[in-house]
Amino acid sequence: MTIEVTEDYRSLLVAVKHRIRAAQYEALKAVNRELMALYWDIGELIVTRQESAGWGKSVVEQLAQDLQVEFHGMAGFSARNIWRMRDFYLTYHGNEKLTPLVAEIGWTHNLVILEKCKDDLQREFYIRMTQKFGWTKNVLIHQIENKTYEKTLLNQTNFDRTLSEEMRDRAKLAVKDAYTFDFLELADEHSERELEKAILTRVEPFLQEMGGMFTFVGSQYRLEISDEEYFIDLLLYHRGLKCLVAVELKIGKFLPEYVGKMQFYLAALDDRVRLEGENAAIACTRNPDPAIITNISLRFCLC
Repeated sequence: MTIEVTEDYRSLLVAVKHRIRAAQYEALKAVNRELMALYWDIGELIVTRQESAGWGKSVVEQLAQDLQVEFHGMAGFSARNIWRMRDFYLTYHGNEKLTPLVAEIGWTHNLVILEKCKDDLQREFYIRMTQKFGWTKNVLIHQIENKTYEKTLLNQTNFDRTLSEEMRDRAKLAVKDAYTFDFLELADEHSERELEKAILTRVEPFLQEMGGMFTFVGSQYRLEISDEEYFIDLLLYHRGLKCLVAVELKIGKFLPEYVGKMQFYLAALDDRVRLEGENAAIACTRNPDPAIITNISLRFCLC
């Protein structure tokens, strides 16, 4: 049944859409606050145990390994990131003014501010500006490197007056963080993660449509290199070629930087995962129709 599209109906639609978006934003902020509280608590637990029991670096390494096993596919629990949680707690512990503010922005934004800002006044400025204007991580880095804080003290900036209304309304970006979606095990509509989940629900026909020579190794296959975490969307094994196949799922057109990223993954797979007698890993980047994989045609890049 359809109804006549009147001005009253258009007004209703606009109001409902606005309410849905407002609810999404509030839910996202709530999740982000919980995630920041989690990282704070982990940092506090590490500090407390180190002070009371004299634990050293090895306990963090062991904790990282155990958490990665328990929460497979969830980013954020590398040893390096756990150390960052400790630094996060130590930096803001006892600061009643900044402690509630850090929960209003995403984890990657907090890390940038921790690493690049020298004192609490500078940190407060960038936390508040990130929350107010919805700066992405790259914009935040640019603002810090451009010395926006120092220029503001000297009254030399006008971004508050010149920023477009559209940009001022993008506060959602201040808390939208990859870790937030990993924490929830959710993703944006039509995102690569949803595409990956859709594939996994029908992994058998997916592999058959690819030729029947593949076996499934894992999704969000984790690599840790120099204390940084990396995740390959899908990792397969080709029985005929006798090699690992890394599959990167992308929504949108192919970009040249994908090649460099995949070459990095392949080198890591060959160095850390490939078994004796297996051939060098190969890769493909898949740009499927968002409607979801009815006729799969994969193009492999032999690197």
